[in-house]
Amino acid sequence: MIVAMGLFRHHTDGPPPRRYQMREKLLAIGDDFWIENEQGEKVYKVNGKAIRFRDTFLLEDNAGGELAKIQERKLSVRDKMKIEWGGTSATVHKAMLGIRDRYTIDPDNGEKLHAHGNFVDHEYEIERDGNTIATISKKWFRVRDTYGVEIGADENQPFILAVTVCIDEMARG
Repeated sequence: MIVAMGLFRHHTDGPPPRRYQMREKLLAIGDDFWIENEQGEKVYKVNGKAIRFRDTFLLEDNAGGELAKIQERKLSVRDKMKIEWGGTSATVHKAMLGIRDRYTIDPDNGEKLHAHGNFVDHEYEIERDGNTIATISKKWFRVRDTYGVEIGADENQPFILAVTVCIDEMARG
């Protein structure tokens, strides 16, 4: 159960952010795991598919419907993963240089997102135009190997969770 997250600095009106619980060691290819909401209900499943040439994960709803496909992009200069959902896609890029770890999320049909912070320790934020749209933190849990994802209520929840899966996978690599 997620305890007192509320880390959105500028959240004053509108619906409250949605909160999810994820395992720290996300999964190995071929493994599956559930993403739970703040009531502890299983709301999304990450299905690790074993495919020969690239890492692939499927984000599914709790009835098994595919919401997003996440694939590692092989043979690229920088670490990249691609997310496909609802007829569109986005590429998650790891920054090549810099003092802090950073990721850029580049959707085909929207504004770029930027993630910054400590990815290995699951303490980071995802922003659009300088506004925080998701916060990821281990501080909200007493349970080992668990971290929380808090996403603005107006955001595409499965897409932001898929971005989190990409970052977790690339940060471990």
